[in-house]
Amino acid sequence: MELDTPAGASGGDPARAAAGPDPRRWKALWVTLVTGFMSLLDVTIVAVALPSMQRGLGASAASVQWVVSGYALAFALALVPAGRLGDALGRRRIFLWALGGFVVCSAAAGAAPTVAWLVVARIAQGVCAGCLAPQNSALIQQMFRGAERGRAFGLFGATVGVSSAVGPITGGVILALAHGAQGWRWIFYVNVPVGALALLLGLRLLPRVAPGRRERLDLPGVALLGAGVLSLMLPLVFAEAGGLGRLWWLFLAGLALLASFARWERRVAAREGQPLLDPRLVTSTRGYAPGAALATLYFVGFSGVWLVFALFFQNGLGYTPLRSGLAVTPFAIGSAAAAVVAGRLVERLGRLLTVWGLLAVIAGLGAAALLLGFGPRGGAAWFAAPALLLGGVGSGCVISPNVTMTLREVPVRMAGAAGGALQTGQRLGGAVGTAALPGLFYLVLGATRHDFRTAVAVSVGSAIVALLGALAVSVLDWRRDRAGGSGRCPPDSCRRRTRVGHG
Repeated sequence: MELDTPAGASGGDPARAAAGPDPRRWKALWVTLVTGFMSLLDVTIVAVALPSMQRGLGASAASVQWVVSGYALAFALALVPAGRLGDALGRRRIFLWALGGFVVCSAAAGAAPTVAWLVVARIAQGVCAGCLAPQNSALIQQMFRGAERGRAFGLFGATVGVSSAVGPITGGVILALAHGAQGWRWIFYVNVPVGALALLLGLRLLPRVAPGRRERLDLPGVALLGAGVLSLMLPLVFAEAGGLGRLWWLFLAGLALLASFARWERRVAAREGQPLLDPRLVTSTRGYAPGAALATLYFVGFSGVWLVFALFFQNGLGYTPLRSGLAVTPFAIGSAAAAVVAGRLVERLGRLLTVWGLLAVIAGLGAAALLLGFGPRGGAAWFAAPALLLGGVGSGCVISPNVTMTLREVPVRMAGAAGGALQTGQRLGGAVGTAALPGLFYLVLGATRHDFRTAVAVSVGSAIVALLGALAVSVLDWRRDRAGGSGRCPPDSCRRRTRVGHG
């Protein structure tokens, strides 16, 4: 079977493809970026408000932890099925329905009278966020071509990277402005006007492209993938309550379920069926497998360090949530600035750009770990700021170029499922990082009689191990590009037709 779909085609609509690019595509992109930023921000913004929620609702620490964990879990489970639904039923339709649901769930979370209500609202909100995320990358595939696609993915990558970094800052600012025991509710209420405006603009600006032939959803594939992802994430969700020790067997079950999912998808594809995630994406689509592996490893280190920094600055140095968030602002600034520029450079430098970026992230976080662990205690945030800025610049050269190189040769008709799978890997990597690195931080604290400086140095240093794994993947892919004579991506390469065989 061949998938001979132009990467710049408009979702299977030949008339629209012949008419040229949508003149409103950049305005439509900003609608999707704002929405993506909002949904990804909600992964981390809530963490700084957990103590306020616990006091305001009279809840236990274990139950209020589900406000974060339930959202992250539902987010990850929805990604691939939602991406496939967008491919089959239309990305605009799924995007708008999911955005409307996200706004309603945000309002419900803000108005929650009990912690049970809040957790249910957050799980539903996570499902809506998981339905939104794959449509963002798929709409970029659909609306942009060639060099423009690189710039659009640069902005998308900046959104992914910065939303994770500025969550604690934004949460701290909102809590500082909203005084009182109920101030945490504005963490959720702020989504309502932003989401409502994005919904109105999306109705007007997002392209109306009819989906291709009606396709049936691979329900056995959905069940196997969902059960596998759930099995891998549950021990991490319950890590602080001893889940890693009691639920370790779920990791084995999860791996077995994912192996069964892979076998099932190969069978469906061999029968010329409609798999949830076509295995030829991994076996025959240039750049997809190494890009997905790099993203998963990178997010293990990238996601976990923010909780470690928050614990160090707030518990170790006595910073307020706002001041703690401001201490890591240099990383966010560097990431945002570099991601936009990297979107233009990826066309010329290709995988080499992520190699340089990862080296900068490793150097920046390594220097920050040494300065915070062994440097002067007074003004620690100021001393670490240049190192964090360097790490942020490197991060901007990793996330957005990797998204571009991972998805650029994916046929548009599979863009939603491919983008969903890529982000599922990121969410799994993030779950590992956010469970392992704070756990290591507390372990070192206990072993050193609450030496916070040693704890932050060891934890951030351990994050670098995962980043070194991502660097190894990036270097191997770059060398394979050079050996094949495709170390760079000329402007027309992202427009070439992609031929995907059985593998």
